[in-house]
Amino acid sequence: MRNNRKNREAFGEHSFWQSYSDMMAALLLVFILIIAVTLAIYRQKTSDLEQTQLDLTAAQADLESSRAEIEKSNQELEASLAQLQEAYAQAALTQEELNKAYQEIADAQAELAATKSELENIVGVRTNLIGELQNTFQNSSMTVDAQTGSITFSSDVLFRYNSYTLTANSRDILRDIIPRYLEVLLQDQYREYIAEIIVEGHTDTDGGYWSNMELSYNRASAVARFCLDEENGLSREKIAQLQELLTVNGRSYSEPVYETDETGTATDKIDMAASRRVEIKFRLKEDEMIEKVSSILQQ
Repeated sequence: MRNNRKNREAFGEHSFWQSYSDMMAALLLVFILIIAVTLAIYRQKTSDLEQTQLDLTAAQADLESSRAEIEKSNQELEASLAQLQEAYAQAALTQEELNKAYQEIADAQAELAATKSELENIVGVRTNLIGELQNTFQNSSMTVDAQTGSITFSSDVLFRYNSYTLTANSRDILRDIIPRYLEVLLQDQYREYIAEIIVEGHTDTDGGYWSNMELSYNRASAVARFCLDEENGLSREKIAQLQELLTVNGRSYSEPVYETDETGTATDKIDMAASRRVEIKFRLKEDEMIEKVSSILQQ
């Protein structure tokens, strides 16, 4: 019985240590499993982290590329804005120049219309003035040119041969003709339209050009001095007005008069007697008006 008891006690003790050993082995196995799982998880996490870092690096590279593209786009946008602003500035300048041109055209049109109206008035004045001059000398031996309104004196009637001194007889003729002619021109209704009253001398082709130029001028000057003499019919007031308008020209034989045939057609033969003459004529301001209109049209 004692042996049985000892055997049971020995068996019981062995069973305890065996159980403890098994438990420790199990715990070690569990620990190893835990370490293995932990290592596996660590490796997975490390792998995931490395992949994330790679992805992050790639993302950063993409971000840098995108940033560079955005910067380039911003530069292009700024350049486009600068070009657009310049285009706006040029457009504004062009519009300003265009508006200025329109205004200049409008001003020119207004000036042209005013000039045209004034020119039409002057054309009407010429017609009326020539008509009144013709009526004034209707019963006279003096003829008024229907186109120009001029009157012509034969030098053979006014002067002796190669002379520029008025004869006594010619003075009587001039006293009858010139005051009436100039009184019409110097009327208030016409005076403002007259630019110039011209006394012009002409000679025939006998002699040299310069000697005839001197003779033609001296003869025209003699007639002009006669017109400005108070003793020859004009009032002091009219003489003062005439002095502002009077011009004396010598033309030598530059404008001879040609003979005509039976049909009234001019021939190539010079009429020497008719070429020796003194003309009194006038020039209206229409010449200045025509120049003004031409200037406006050229602009």
